[in-house]
Amino acid sequence: MKGRQVVLDHVADRDIAVLIEDGQIEDLLVDAPDTPLRPGAIARATVDRAMTGQGGAMLRLPEGMLYLRDGKGLKPGESLLVQVQGWAMDGKAATAARRLLFKSRYAIVTPGAPGINVSRAIRDEERRVALLEIASGQELPEGAGLILRSASETADDDEIAADIAAMADLADRVLGDPGKGAELLADGPGAHELAWRDWPTPDALEEGPGSLARTGAEELVARCLSPRVDLPGGGHLWIEPTRALVAVDVNTGGDTSLAAGLKADIAMARRLPAELRCRGLGGQIVIDLAPLAKKERRNFEQILRAAFRSDPVETVLAGWTPLGLFELQRRRDRLPLSTLLPKEVFS
Repeated sequence: MKGRQVVLDHVADRDIAVLIEDGQIEDLLVDAPDTPLRPGAIARATVDRAMTGQGGAMLRLPEGMLYLRDGKGLKPGESLLVQVQGWAMDGKAATAARRLLFKSRYAIVTPGAPGINVSRAIRDEERRVALLEIASGQELPEGAGLILRSASETADDDEIAADIAAMADLADRVLGDPGKGAELLADGPGAHELAWRDWPTPDALEEGPGSLARTGAEELVARCLSPRVDLPGGGHLWIEPTRALVAVDVNTGGDTSLAAGLKADIAMARRLPAELRCRGLGGQIVIDLAPLAKKERRNFEQILRAAFRSDPVETVLAGWTPLGLFELQRRRDRLPLSTLLPKEVFS
């Protein structure tokens, strides 16, 4: 169908959320079962040991270990509030940060960062003033600030006020917690909650058992479990993760025209952010492009940069290697789809 569609279902003992735009899958969220330390979870952790030479520290929780990158000056046994930033992968601890964010669909409460800000995506000055008035009437924890997200532009004023109040109350309870020792204070969001919180308002919503099959989203999800991605114009790419990096290979397919390489590379650049999101892939990404003249590199980079600009996953475009490969560094804030949904589920 045309427009934006969100599909919510339950597959293989876990929730799944699919975002489809004009018939193409744009995002895919799958719950990791039996994992309490999801990104976004907030905990009071105990310092276990400093990581000498790395500037970080290992933190202990009843649910597992966390790695804090900025651990200078911390002593074993000390308690501190942290927020989980990424998943535990390959035998490593999940990462955490000392900066806390209490995030919902319309509002983000920011302890330690006072002030009220409105998303730059909201350009209507009258609406910005109205949102600031709503926010100024809400009570926030001492020293905390507030960010009104882009979804608040078209939301009901009472819903926005209620959302701010709920996040402020949660922040107040967590920050005012007098307990000692390691404890998980707030769970991270699951797939359905993340879809509600972060995705744009859809034109259509399908939910409940069998939604994937009814909407055709099942076939789109199955494609994300395959390394091959077909591109407009007859080209295709292969996305294959290894232990060290994610390799992306671009091919022109049956196109033998002089501009075949450039067309395939541009099509890949526009599609790559969504394919990496849906597959849950991060870390070092290395792209082996189809034949591309050096004079076309700048144009290609501009298109690739524009494609990643709206991607919610932090990605650094590192640039070209001596062999003509292009490198990216992408934050690992999702688990690989292949570890969450075996191919047999959609066979």
